[in-house]
Amino acid sequence: VMFARKLFTGASLGLAVLVPSTVFASSDAVQPTYYPWNHTGWMSSFDVKSIKRGFQVYREICSACHSLKRIAFRNLVGVIFNEEEAKAVAAEYDIRDGPNDEGEFFERPGKLSDYFPSPYPNEQAARSANAGAYPPDLSLIVQARTRHEDYVFALLTGYCEPLPVSRSARVCTTTRTLPVVRSVWRRRCSTVPSS
Repeated sequence: VMFARKLFTGASLGLAVLVPSTVFASSDAVQPTYYPWNHTGWMSSFDVKSIKRGFQVYREICSACHSLKRIAFRNLVGVIFNEEEAKAVAAEYDIRDGPNDEGEFFERPGKLSDYFPSPYPNEQAARSANAGAYPPDLSLIVQARTRHEDYVFALLTGYCEPLPVSRSARVCTTTRTLPVVRSVWRRRCSTVPSS
């Protein structure tokens, strides 16, 4: 009986250690909707055109506030650009380098070995420009959140622009339709009687 009890306790502890579990700080955390992405299967791959559009959206919209400090220009080679195209993209950025022989910093065109420059020189400047909020770095945003791509998709499509309130309150769900492709915001608003 004693041996069986010890065996059961040991097996229970072993199972508790081996079975991974996720612990959330809040039990009422809302999880994003699950989407059946076509790149999640065993023999699947990413859609290169979609990744290029995403990079273009980052460059034209997101990079005004968010950084990619853990992504180098060389990471784009073989994913969405060939080496020459990635060098051309890197050269479009001014990289702070130095010090030179006089001890001064200078700016030069980017190289493949450089990392994407931050839009702000430091955290205080970023907070000052964004009403006290510090825009997160987007380098590892997909890996850092549960439900990975679903989280990012819910984040990007879940913003709502406040609309002027007249006699009735307006409930608005705003969807971005690739600003790069059409440069428009689509609004789906429904009128809700004010109480």
